[in-house]
Amino acid sequence: MSNEQKQRYTILVADDSDMNRMMLREMLKDSYDIVEAADGLQALAILQKAEQEISLILLDIVMPNMDGFGVLAAMNKYHWIESVPVIMISAENTQTYIERAYDLGVTDYIKRPFDAMVVRRRVVNTIMLYAKQKRLVGMVADQIYQKEKNNNLMITILSHIVEFRNGESGLHVLHIQAMTGILLKCLAHKTDKYKLDQEKINLISMASALHDVGKIGIPAEVLNKPGKLTNEEFAIMKRHSQMGADMLRDVPIQGEPLVEYAYEICRWHHERYDGRGYPDGLKGENIPISAQIVALADVYDALTSQRVYKPAFSHEKALEMICNGECGTFQPLLLECLVESGDAIHQELGGGSELRGDQRALENVAAEMLRHKELSTTDRTLRMLEHERDKYQFFASISQEIQFEFMINPPMLTISKWGAQRLGIEEDIVDPYSNTRVLETYGLENMETTARIARATTPEDPVSQYECEILVEGELRWHRIIFRSMWSEEETPEYIGVIGKALDIHEERRRMLELEHKASHDSLTGLLNRGAAQEAIQRLLNEENGRQFALAIVDLDYFKQVNDQRGHIFGDQVLEYIAQKLSQSIRQEDIAARVGGDEFLIFLAYNDSMEVVIDRIFRTLQGEYEGLTLSFSMGIASSTPEDRIYEVLLHQADQALYSVKRNGRGHYQFYDSSMEGMLSVLSPIESSKREGGKKEEYV
Repeated sequence: MSNEQKQRYTILVADDSDMNRMMLREMLKDSYDIVEAADGLQALAILQKAEQEISLILLDIVMPNMDGFGVLAAMNKYHWIESVPVIMISAENTQTYIERAYDLGVTDYIKRPFDAMVVRRRVVNTIMLYAKQKRLVGMVADQIYQKEKNNNLMITILSHIVEFRNGESGLHVLHIQAMTGILLKCLAHKTDKYKLDQEKINLISMASALHDVGKIGIPAEVLNKPGKLTNEEFAIMKRHSQMGADMLRDVPIQGEPLVEYAYEICRWHHERYDGRGYPDGLKGENIPISAQIVALADVYDALTSQRVYKPAFSHEKALEMICNGECGTFQPLLLECLVESGDAIHQELGGGSELRGDQRALENVAAEMLRHKELSTTDRTLRMLEHERDKYQFFASISQEIQFEFMINPPMLTISKWGAQRLGIEEDIVDPYSNTRVLETYGLENMETTARIARATTPEDPVSQYECEILVEGELRWHRIIFRSMWSEEETPEYIGVIGKALDIHEERRRMLELEHKASHDSLTGLLNRGAAQEAIQRLLNEENGRQFALAIVDLDYFKQVNDQRGHIFGDQVLEYIAQKLSQSIRQEDIAARVGGDEFLIFLAYNDSMEVVIDRIFRTLQGEYEGLTLSFSMGIASSTPEDRIYEVLLHQADQALYSVKRNGRGHYQFYDSSMEGMLSVLSPIESSKREGGKKEEYV
């Protein structure tokens, strides 16, 4: 009899009907232990206490207090759905309910009334499938763990040989490894610059044990001298970094990341950020981050450890000395990591580090391998896994959404079948950051934005969204990216990836832009309207950049006669023509607006003579349209460092325009103080105080 047959699995039955629970209990009690819940809240309470003991949940949809969908939502929130399969048994047979259930992660859906044999068979298949998955994951994890353990053991033995020859405690190697891992994890949370996934962190930490392997070649009388080294002896001691690098360069295994990191660390862990280290005098980011991290760890452990030539400093004193620059210069961001990780470092090193593998990380690797069928397993298991995948792909396709999942270790992007077809890329992509098609479609900037936002979330508040453009069938289209960050379940959760979807909002955004354009632009001419022009002009005036500005009001003379004699349709055509001429006569950064029936406004920056610019614009406007001779009046006001207020400039230009109108029209004039007190054409300032608020009729 197999272990699976011998083991007694536990099934949780969640249903508000006593009759339904009794039927399922009687049907399954001979082979399984049955736990019952009368509503969703009871089911969650049981899961909270005994998640590891539950092998399967038989779940109803309609229940009091919390329905089946609420239970599934909570299971997703707490990641229980990943380890506990759910079969939904319900009389609700609508397609909407079924789709929602599968979207929330159920393994199977059984409709009532059901056949007892069918239920038993599906229960057996589901439990066996998950049991085999767990066993396979455990086997692969154990194999990987054992391999890593052996590799680490050999490195540790070699490093301990160096430490023994050096007359120091072998704990130094373990301290460096532990501290390197802590600092790398902190750095990974702060920045994506170094692409520090868990695999890279593990490799660098392991390689750090070889940082002083070159000391094997240093004479014992120099290596173990109790007192201060002479200049000549120190020169000999400094050679150990070059010697260690040479040893690693000559090993027959090249191209392996572990060897490359070890080489970097050996050669450059005595370099300093300001360029005052050795052997090559590297400076700043020219020093590999692996060597920078180990250098900091090495200095800290040297300070906090007792040596024949010095006592051990306290943790607090070591941090103070390092941060004050007494031990050389280090990257500021690494110093932040040192301070923020101080308690963890002190606890880890103070209690004596031990070699230990990250079993959970290895299980994740194994699970990823299993999901992508890189393991040899039974045909039946593969068929069932493929069946579940097909169900997911089906419901993803009918949702018309680009659904995706990204895991950082190993770096892999998985896209729903419909989404992959729409984007023209593969469904499963290893290392998407180096995939040309992904970069062309989604863009490196969008990928970095997603990662930055995701890393800024917390396990308690993991959902985020933003909008960006994605290349779809040769067209850049706006999408809303909605995603949920995923975090590990360790005591200190680590970011492990995201799941989410991209919704096409291109038409929605286009309609919104159209509405915004209509709200800010004149419907006839397409120029800015008065309100939008005021906002844009005041923003420019508020900039403290020393630029000079001019605001001009342009009025079409005798326009009332044009409308009376040739009709309003022709009048509108004239206004459209003038708007076009105005737009062509100014630069792209300048502003043109329609602010009245036949009044226009232009606003421009200038460096040289404003008179020359205004004269050119005024002459450009002159001419005819469809046999009509066009005549314009223009009033201009220039900004000063004191007068950078839109209302003031508008009022001054308005006063200048009034002066032109009073003196015969058909020319332009700049504002001066003698014009103050005249009646206003457009500006509200002072106009209400003149002649009972009456406005002069010009036409």
